[in-house]
Amino acid sequence: MTLTTDVAVHPHHRHGWWWKTLLAGFLLWAVTIVVTVVTLNTNLVPTIILLGSFLVPFTVVLFVIERVTGTVSTMQLVTAFFVGGILGVLGASLLEADLRQGAFIYVVVGFVEEFVKGVLLLFVGWRVRPKTAGQGALLGATIGAGFAAFESAGYAFNAAITERGIDLVSLLQTEVVRAVLSPVGHVLWTAILGAVLFGAARGGAKLRWSWWIPTAYVVVSVLHGLWDSNSTLSTLLAFVFTGTPLSAAQTGTLPPGLASLATTLYVVGLLVVTLIGVVVLVAVLVHHRRRDRAHAAMRAAGPAAMPAAEPAWWNGGPDGRPRSAADWDSTPSPRHER
Repeated sequence: MTLTTDVAVHPHHRHGWWWKTLLAGFLLWAVTIVVTVVTLNTNLVPTIILLGSFLVPFTVVLFVIERVTGTVSTMQLVTAFFVGGILGVLGASLLEADLRQGAFIYVVVGFVEEFVKGVLLLFVGWRVRPKTAGQGALLGATIGAGFAAFESAGYAFNAAITERGIDLVSLLQTEVVRAVLSPVGHVLWTAILGAVLFGAARGGAKLRWSWWIPTAYVVVSVLHGLWDSNSTLSTLLAFVFTGTPLSAAQTGTLPPGLASLATTLYVVGLLVVTLIGVVVLVAVLVHHRRRDRAHAAMRAAGPAAMPAAEPAWWNGGPDGRPRSAADWDSTPSPRHER
């Protein structure tokens, strides 16, 4: 069913549900942690994992719901979040199953995961109208948020399970880091890809090919790979900057000064990759917005630029039939018409 107004499609526009949910969810998460610590009830650990892993990504979905327009329904966005997230994690796991550790493992993982999310974006957004860069960015952010939520839950679970039992501190540290970084990780990469993919359609109903699409895929995959390999790169740079031989890492631990520098470089690396991603996304959106405005201005000026209507003597014979040769021979010149 096609609705004619954006308000009718999305009655929750600009109601601030995303930040209200974020605050309420954070309070519930904190209360659950306190109750778990006080009661030592391990049955609450799954609740901590689910709340901590899904709170920020689902807040992204609510943010999108309040801003998306066109034929995208709220149910489609929620479905894209859950189904897209599950299928994305499963697909990436299958494609990454045979990968071996190596220098380029993170780059390969970046290409694999962005490919899976790109396919899901095509599937979910096939019938979305109109296809604009803004719509694509919002839909891409939704799929990226779903992927991040389920992936974060897996990381949190692995951090909690140890040989000594459940490590709540490690679980919480993992969830906090993943929650803070999720909006500038999977969400940002897929938003860029969605903006370029839908922007190529120029507001139409069908997707169109553009060489910017594979270019965007390569860019987000490389950024994804740099993001994942940032820990290794920062450690190597710390060795280089301090002149410490790599043999010092054979013990499995870094010297205190080296570890501090590696941590600083790690944070700086994340900020640099994030800044590049944000700049790319903003540049794509601004470019397509200006182009859409230029096309709208040309359409508005179209009637004035079109040629004037032909005179009556040009179209058809006296009885409305197409002119025959005899009609043309008997037609007076326009300058003789009065």
